[in-house]
Amino acid sequence: MLKRILGLIGWLGVALVLAAVAMRFLAPERQQIINYLAIGGLVATLLYLLSQWRDIVRSFSERNVQYGSLAIGSIVLVLGIIVAVNWISTRQNKRWDLTSNRQYSLSDQTRKVLADLDAPVQVKVFDSSDGFFRFREVLEEYEYESSQLQVEYVDLVKQPGMAERYEITQPGTIVFERDGRREKVTSTDEQQLTNALTKVVEGRQPKVYFVYGHGERDTTASDRGGFASAAEQLRSSNFIVERLALAQNPEVPADADVVVIAGPENDYLPAEIDSLSAYLRRGGHVLLMLDPPATADASPLPNLVAFAGDWGIEAGNNVVVDVSGVGRAFQAGPEVPIALSYPPHAITDRFEQMTAYSVARSIRPVAEGADGRFAQSFVETGPNSWAESDIRTLMTTGQVQRNLDAGDMPGPVSLGAAVSAPAEEPATEAQAESDDADIADGADGADDDAPKPQARLAVLGDSDFAANWMLGFQGNRDMFLNVVSWLSLQENLIAIRPKAPDDRRITVTADQQTRIRWLSLFVIPGLLFAAGVRTWWKRR
Repeated sequence: MLKRILGLIGWLGVALVLAAVAMRFLAPERQQIINYLAIGGLVATLLYLLSQWRDIVRSFSERNVQYGSLAIGSIVLVLGIIVAVNWISTRQNKRWDLTSNRQYSLSDQTRKVLADLDAPVQVKVFDSSDGFFRFREVLEEYEYESSQLQVEYVDLVKQPGMAERYEITQPGTIVFERDGRREKVTSTDEQQLTNALTKVVEGRQPKVYFVYGHGERDTTASDRGGFASAAEQLRSSNFIVERLALAQNPEVPADADVVVIAGPENDYLPAEIDSLSAYLRRGGHVLLMLDPPATADASPLPNLVAFAGDWGIEAGNNVVVDVSGVGRAFQAGPEVPIALSYPPHAITDRFEQMTAYSVARSIRPVAEGADGRFAQSFVETGPNSWAESDIRTLMTTGQVQRNLDAGDMPGPVSLGAAVSAPAEEPATEAQAESDDADIADGADGADDDAPKPQARLAVLGDSDFAANWMLGFQGNRDMFLNVVSWLSLQENLIAIRPKAPDDRRITVTADQQTRIRWLSLFVIPGLLFAAGVRTWWKRR
């Protein structure tokens, strides 16, 4: 009887140890319970081994000593391997993400932000102890990428005073803190976490102004051609979005980090062009998206075209056509050129995604430059494309045919170009304060070796690519945000951003549901049963 009880104790010890190992992987936040299970299991196992001391001694008798030594040696070897694997696993965090869009890996953007941290950032998670597990998985990835991130888990029940100091109003709040600045997040979404981290590190939010009054894209419109999605993406990337009626303002606001001109239908007045030019001379940053003429008789926007030309960028009076057939996979015709070629530039650093542009014009650098400023192309179409100069025939008949003698431009065709140059005039006081914050947050002033204000202009031959209906296509969103990040001197944000999980639900008809039900409940089990009966019959 006693021997049987001791045997049960031995098996109980093994079960407790296995339960502790399982909980270590499935519920690591319950460390106290894991410790109790492991200690209890080891004690029970030790009691069983002590009760079997006679059998252990007998195993070393004359006849069985060899087999006993071999068994003990095998046990020691297995235990050594387990200890070595455990020791390595605690020091090497290696994971394989096999999802198609790397859903469980940090994005390139987040990795760049974490790699650029040069001072500690405190992260405090306020929740009950039972709720910490849902934050650990993602925050451990952040900690693995940067040792500057210091994560602390605060139990709202046990430490109510700290929660009151940080003004926590709901469980599940994450607080990022650095140099007296705080940002709160109530989600484990990577984009929101990285956005909060960027805010607390930068200390300010760049402001983007969208000009309106000439038929430009509307940042509040949620229809097909609106820019509401683009504006929302900018806000999610730590930008403030405002609208600007340039005709009513003699000067561009001093707090403007970027001015966006998105697909105007009418040309700008000379006074408005002068305001933009003065803004650039002071070290401003402008994104100009020029669509080709909507009709053969539409205005070619000469003032805006000349404005780009003054900075060494030529906007062609044409429509880019792509006959490679790549767009057919996305139900797009030749009027939607697909770009997969990106000349070297900070905007497209390590950018390898496909982008699409609907009814675009060519935008290429002027070879000889302009006033010592030389632009660079950063996006091009493929060789099976060209810039069609006969807009009237294209708009009226829809037929395209390359004719280089008639002025068509052979592919690859540049769709975007950018230029930067030192500021020619001193910045206004507000703009100088903004630049100082970018250079050295908290410093009394920029030193002699600090970078001087730099004017930047980016021109794209299409605004549809960032409209609501096209922003979600492949790399369009990242291209748009990369351009704005480069213009706002936020190069650390130029990267591939987190992607939403793919919707992999299967939609089936009622008839298909019935077939699946019959197949799973009757056909497959029936075939297995028939195979078993057949095997039994043959072995009789």
